[in-house]
Amino acid sequence: MKILDFRSDTVTKPTPEMRDAMAKAEVGDDVYGEDPSVNRLQELSAEMTGKEAGLFIPSGTMGNLSAVLAHCQRGDEVIMGNLAHLFLYEAGSIAAVGGVQPHTIPNQDDATLNLEDIERAIRPKDAHFPQTKLITIENTQNKCGGQSISADYTDQVGELAKKHDLKLHIDGARIFNAAADQRVSAKDLVAAADSVTFCLSKGLGAPVGSVLCGSKEFIVKAHRMRKQLGGGMRQAGIIAAAGIYALENNVERLYEDHARARRLTELVKGIDGIDFHTQNTNMTYFAVKEETGLTSDQFLQKIKQLGLLAGVEVSGRFRMVTHIWITDADIKKAAEIMRQVLN
Repeated sequence: MKILDFRSDTVTKPTPEMRDAMAKAEVGDDVYGEDPSVNRLQELSAEMTGKEAGLFIPSGTMGNLSAVLAHCQRGDEVIMGNLAHLFLYEAGSIAAVGGVQPHTIPNQDDATLNLEDIERAIRPKDAHFPQTKLITIENTQNKCGGQSISADYTDQVGELAKKHDLKLHIDGARIFNAAADQRVSAKDLVAAADSVTFCLSKGLGAPVGSVLCGSKEFIVKAHRMRKQLGGGMRQAGIIAAAGIYALENNVERLYEDHARARRLTELVKGIDGIDFHTQNTNMTYFAVKEETGLTSDQFLQKIKQLGLLAGVEVSGRFRMVTHIWITDADIKKAAEIMRQVLN
């Protein structure tokens, strides 16, 4: 039985073409800066984000942490959303490892941070307070239903940061999904940022890795942070080649994932017992109505028995994420399984 895995776009595996690129990768020692495939990935990433330089990093969490540590000192403070991945899902790393304090403000319904809230959160220069050094935003915003944020809004945050001599970092794990949704380039979406991370192993389909981009001076600092965190890699070109393939071949096809998420939403809305919540980019959210008599765990177990996997939040809301391995036929089959379980 084929398993339809909609839990996340992190479950993607390399395509045969990507595996071939990995097998043929030219490699060297990246700690010495001698891996040509890593160097090419970093250059391509910087070009696509409009930054001076890039740094290949094992994970998005390490990328965000390296960025914060490069921008801040111990005792400094970072303004971020209360629904930010950096705040909720990265093990308190900026505080535990870097001694940097998060200052959270509410994410709005459209996933943004209110500009007035940001400005009010900036600390005055006083010995009693931590010093505000950095603002972070997330695009797409995972906990806000996968919503994308416009370049216009990001530019406004960037201007606010400059006004107060702060830096702006974008957690752009799915920045290319945001670009596809906004019909602009990723470069446009991060132009105002001093640094940005993006993930290769989500919608882009690579098996591992993220890239952190920024100025040359910033990347020198971040490279040292990566080393301190144990992120130095040797013949990493084998996995960097997957990232190169992803950037050269899998960015444009993200529109297909979004279209399939919209089609899934149309089908889900027609199922009795489903309480549809929202759909953005490649994510569809819904709940199972109480009158079905099914708990979240029971629903997950029943659809799993029929070959369908979905994600669930603490609130009981389900998330289904489309990705490179989800086909039109899979969308139809997933809806049929849910209808069978609920009816």
